[in-house]
Amino acid sequence: MTPSQVSTVINDPASVDAAIESRFSARAFLPREVPKATIADILRVASRAGSGTNTQPWKTYVLTGESRNSLVEKVCAAHDGISADPAQAAQYVEAYDYYPEKWVSPYIDRRRENGWSLYGLLGITKGDKAKMNAQRKRNFVFFDAPVGLMFTIDRVMGRGSLVDYGMFLEAIMVSARARGLHTCPQAAWNGFAKIILPHIGAGDDEMLVCGMSMGYADVNEKVNSFHTPRVAVEEFTRWLD
Repeated sequence: MTPSQVSTVINDPASVDAAIESRFSARAFLPREVPKATIADILRVASRAGSGTNTQPWKTYVLTGESRNSLVEKVCAAHDGISADPAQAAQYVEAYDYYPEKWVSPYIDRRRENGWSLYGLLGITKGDKAKMNAQRKRNFVFFDAPVGLMFTIDRVMGRGSLVDYGMFLEAIMVSARARGLHTCPQAAWNGFAKIILPHIGAGDDEMLVCGMSMGYADVNEKVNSFHTPRVAVEEFTRWLD
């Protein structure tokens, strides 16, 4: 730790809090370009995220322009193939379990509330598989964001490195907010790793952690008025005096 880190004073803590509290999963973006220098600066700041013994296990791939568009085309085609023939899903396997095999309360309740609240806002009724499928496919166009990010980790790393990765991803999202940008972290891409990893030039020893959309959120799109609730501090905290 350098002296500057020790002595740095946060003169405007409200702005730090605002960057964290205004972060949400944006699902509609403007086509406005994000300068490469801005993205690089966000990643530079995020690289200060904590990691066990300073391993810094993150590997980041930034997709814009043709690299972004061609990946979108490939994964959307695979998604459409599964929609037409669900048996094709068997060839797309996630490298790790993002969600539990068996859901229990309160997590299943929160997930259901999240899903039906979002679908309700968009006018998607229960059982409307076509509209649900179309909304899911929006993931694979990065919700129209001009910047897509893919994150990988060396397979040799342990589970603890995924904790480190979570801190890195949060740092990216908060740093993006500080620059007027929004993001959407996406585990939806994970099942299509066999398409994504060769596309981005990742090595055989790398595992896809998740994707992320980044750009300027479209404030006029209804979907971006959806913000998830959070439980009170008292519900997840136990004070031990």
